[in-house]
Amino acid sequence: MYSGSITDFARDQEKAAGEPEGLVELACEPEDAALPDRALLVRLAGPAFVVFSLVLIPWTIYLGYTLPDRAESPHYNIAWVGFDAFLLVTLGATGYFAIRHSRYLAVTSAAAATLLVVDAWFDIMTSPRSEIMQSVVLAVLVELPLAGVCVWLSYHTEHLASRRIILLVRPDSLRRARRPQAAARRP
Repeated sequence: MYSGSITDFARDQEKAAGEPEGLVELACEPEDAALPDRALLVRLAGPAFVVFSLVLIPWTIYLGYTLPDRAESPHYNIAWVGFDAFLLVTLGATGYFAIRHSRYLAVTSAAAATLLVVDAWFDIMTSPRSEIMQSVVLAVLVELPLAGVCVWLSYHTEHLASRRIILLVRPDSLRRARRPQAAARRP
């Protein structure tokens, strides 16, 4: 964790950039630092979500033993159409934000990846025996690779956003103004 300010981090980065690799200890990334938000809801969210996940363990086991193998749903078609509508909106938003080079691409592409994996899972699990192979092929050739692209887009966008934050901390004018001072200090 980096305990200093963003400007200290940028100064350390500039110093490290001027030294030969291996002679300077790598500085921690500022995104590793703890979030400064001390709101009650934020403080309670972590433990609450851990408890929720632990409660789901016995609940999932219980459902595995008690749910029937087969069930009829009166709104099966509406459920799938609604899910596909959510997927359509998420994929459209991902495309839109990718075209615009927006920072929101990270969020929409992560959501799209999640929905694509869930779609593949439920397509396979809810298919009649005669259509399972078709669902598996669709999942392997379309849904899961597209989910992988979405995960990459999300990661890549977050990485670019992190780099942009560091660049915004130290504009080029400040970097140029400090270089002569750094050169004067070196023997």
